[in-house]
Amino acid sequence: MTDNKELPIVIIGSGLAGYGVAKEFRKLNTETPLLIITHDDGRSYSKPMLSAGFTKDKTAAALAMANAGEMATQLKASIRTQAEVTAIDTEAHILSLGEEEIPYSKLVLAMGAKTHKAPIEGDGSDFVFSVNDLVDYDRFRQAAIGKKKVAIIGAGLIGCEFANDLRNGGYDVDVVAPSQTVLPNMLPEAAAQVLQQGLEAAGVRFHLGALANRVVTQDDGVKVCLSNGEELEVDLVLSAIGLTPRVELASKAGLSYNKGIVVDRTLQTSQQDIYALGDCAEVDGLVLLYVLPLMASARALAKTLNGDVTDVQYGAMPVVVKTPACPTVIAAPVDQAGEWVVEGEGQDLSCKFLDAEGNLKGFVLTGAKVVDKLNLSKQLPPLLA
Repeated sequence: MTDNKELPIVIIGSGLAGYGVAKEFRKLNTETPLLIITHDDGRSYSKPMLSAGFTKDKTAAALAMANAGEMATQLKASIRTQAEVTAIDTEAHILSLGEEEIPYSKLVLAMGAKTHKAPIEGDGSDFVFSVNDLVDYDRFRQAAIGKKKVAIIGAGLIGCEFANDLRNGGYDVDVVAPSQTVLPNMLPEAAAQVLQQGLEAAGVRFHLGALANRVVTQDDGVKVCLSNGEELEVDLVLSAIGLTPRVELASKAGLSYNKGIVVDRTLQTSQQDIYALGDCAEVDGLVLLYVLPLMASARALAKTLNGDVTDVQYGAMPVVVKTPACPTVIAAPVDQAGEWVVEGEGQDLSCKFLDAEGNLKGFVLTGAKVVDKLNLSKQLPPLLA
């Protein structure tokens, strides 16, 4: 076999994680061969912008910042698009793309997460979409041309962001979810109520405490049948019921996984020379499907790949929810031992999660109170020191 120093570092995935670590690595090392393998067309884009595209009236092409060829030049890398890695031989350091074998020196898994599939009966599956990447967004946006009514299944962060975005784009929006509040696992009840009220004031209709059981075709659209007996006549359905880290390839290769691919603080998996970051990775028990921890991981892993073994560190990383109808910032507590203390009135709430000693462990800010984000973030303990 060729000496490992001449073999490429291979990155599987061309999303924010894959391209992010490649960019950080190239700041440190311009010579080591890089090969990026992706199952899509390799366009570079910002995933958070997918739930703001209708507000900004952006097509998928307009959201793309560079194509695969441009990224290959920028990163001095080879990029294989529309390619699927089928197996990893961890001992021989070889990837399989069907019958083709590709050797690697180090391997980075940046495969992201996949959408949950809503268990819905009926013949209307062709009208049910999910948006998890630029190709998904393009498909959904094309289907929405000339349409007016969209039902969103799921009232979590992505469901609420798309509800606001589609309303801004001129669509009638109904949100269906089995929970009694929006963002049920992230917000205290008071903050959930003001976020829901803000979206309702913008024209979003909520059907909480109900499941979407069936989607059946009728005329040019579909009828969504809910468990509470309601029926919604809409043009399209957007499923936004959560994400699951992609672990199948890692599992097949014998790598340890739990909620995500298990990695240590250097982002190394249970096998030497194989690393993981982003939405597919579980770092010290944490799976954080957000941009800030992803970028911190990219910077740390780039150093490790260049020979300077570096532990990733996460500071306080509040999440800005893209719901301009009710601006919201969330710094969710990792340890649930404590209680919420809510201050403010109307849409402007400051919700602090305090432990038994009165120490700040998390916060939620809504409305005008979001200006306190930086000040409160400084008071939070780091997620990973």
